[in-house]
Amino acid sequence: MEWLLAIVVLVAVLALWFVGVYNSLVAKRLSVEEQFSTIDTELKKRYDLIPNLVETVKGYASHEKEVFEKVTQARSQAMQAGNPEQRLAAENMLTQSLKSLFAVAENYPDLKANENFLQLQQTLSSVEEDINVSRQGYNAVVKDYMTTLQTFPTVLIAGLLGFGAKAFFEIPEQERENVQVKF
Repeated sequence: MEWLLAIVVLVAVLALWFVGVYNSLVAKRLSVEEQFSTIDTELKKRYDLIPNLVETVKGYASHEKEVFEKVTQARSQAMQAGNPEQRLAAENMLTQSLKSLFAVAENYPDLKANENFLQLQQTLSSVEEDINVSRQGYNAVVKDYMTTLQTFPTVLIAGLLGFGAKAFFEIPEQERENVQVKF
């Protein structure tokens, strides 16, 4: 009779542990999704600014058609990206195309002095800062989730419960290179 009670207690303890692990993983996964949603909100602000920025630059540099098309295409792809991994890749491509747009703007002194352009540039800079803060928050909750997911004994049951890896929001490889300064 004592051994039966011991087995029941052991099963109850394991069941409670299992429920605790499951609830912890669900909470952390929801934190990751919530933080990604925050990034999504900031990205929407950026998407809304881009057409105005392109139109302003277009007024001064109409022959730079290829740059405008790349920015427009990158924006469209980023807005249509489905899962976080696709979104991360599309956002990196959009960031690169925006750098090209600002490089074109550098060649037009009248444009750089245009009040509308300066305001759009400042607003975009502010939004980019907000995106950066959101990315840091996202990466922090992803780290917490992934640490929990990959530590023993949670790793034994996480896959069985359908919890998978989440990607960090990282900068592309070409942005990690050192800037070349020439005099």
